[in-house]
Amino acid sequence: MRHIAALVIVFSFFILPGFGQKKFQKSLVLSYEAGPLIGNGKDWAKQIIENESYNGLDVRFEWRKVSNTFYNYLYRYPSMGVGFSTLLHHSEDLGRPMGVYGFIEMPFTRKGIYQKFYLSYFGQIGLGFNVKPYDPETNPINQFVGTNLNSYIHLGFKANYELSPRVDLVGTVGLKHYSNGSIKRPNSGINYVPFGIGVKTKLGTIHPLPKEPVAYPDLEKRGFWNMAVYLGGKNYDIGGNTYFRGGLGINYLWEASYKYRVGIGLDWYYGAGIQERWPDQNLSFSDANSLAVVGSWEWKINEHVYVPIGFGVYLNRSSFNDEWTWFYERVGVRYRFDNNVFTGIQIKAHKAVADIFEFTFGYTFEGKVKRIRTNRR
Repeated sequence: MRHIAALVIVFSFFILPGFGQKKFQKSLVLSYEAGPLIGNGKDWAKQIIENESYNGLDVRFEWRKVSNTFYNYLYRYPSMGVGFSTLLHHSEDLGRPMGVYGFIEMPFTRKGIYQKFYLSYFGQIGLGFNVKPYDPETNPINQFVGTNLNSYIHLGFKANYELSPRVDLVGTVGLKHYSNGSIKRPNSGINYVPFGIGVKTKLGTIHPLPKEPVAYPDLEKRGFWNMAVYLGGKNYDIGGNTYFRGGLGINYLWEASYKYRVGIGLDWYYGAGIQERWPDQNLSFSDANSLAVVGSWEWKINEHVYVPIGFGVYLNRSSFNDEWTWFYERVGVRYRFDNNVFTGIQIKAHKAVADIFEFTFGYTFEGKVKRIRTNRR
């Protein structure tokens, strides 16, 4: 569970830099959300879904960066903040799931932010709690989650309409997810699809968004080597022990644009306790390992915060470590310090089914600048 708790710590790197802004627009958002609970086709899931849906309350404190800097301009003056989400009723099977989170929201177009109505997309990451977990005696039907404490993820789209200079009407739709990343099974994950409607109230002084374009800095075209260590834990059987799961990664990435780096690399993974987990099998150390080629992509939010996304293809995989497909996906969030050391949290999955949460740290080696794209507006 320590790796799940690290989600909040890492995501705070999205939040804290906002306080360093010379100017930002503070707002309070209150929304009511309702929507269906999504199952996985299992009989026990259908039984829960028949009696369950989502109706909840979401409260967010946000600040919108209004300083006329390059990355603010590039991402159309995004909003960041913290929030709290809760189910309004108590479920006999699921409890009353709640979440505390950090979030980032980005408008789709620069033109739209100066109009009364505009669309945006958002991501929320944090801790989910107050969930009634699976118990073979007291709660055997709920196989969505096996822990009270989970990760909380909410991804979606938002519509914003200005009613007055201080008050906006907002609407949202997205996917809300609770999961422990297979640290303890069962872990199918709780998935809601809530539709929300609410009111955003601007606090304090109202700061208009800058309209002056910002000069683009020189884009230094160069390569980067990322050396990373992945640390996590995995529970393979309901009621069984949790074992170490982790590995190493090396990736070469190229500075493709102001927003993105792309590249390719290798991942090595190791799963501990293979002899204990498979006592009837004649297994060696090599059976606990896997190797994969991974295509990598970094979405740069700013000079320090970025989202790593990967698609891996196994050269050899270990079915004894629950690597049941020939490929895997990875997504997360990282913070790179001025000395090129980085840390973060990410999730590795097979066909969108969580394999492990990975606490990541590593170092980036910068290559020589090969060419420079000159300033533009």
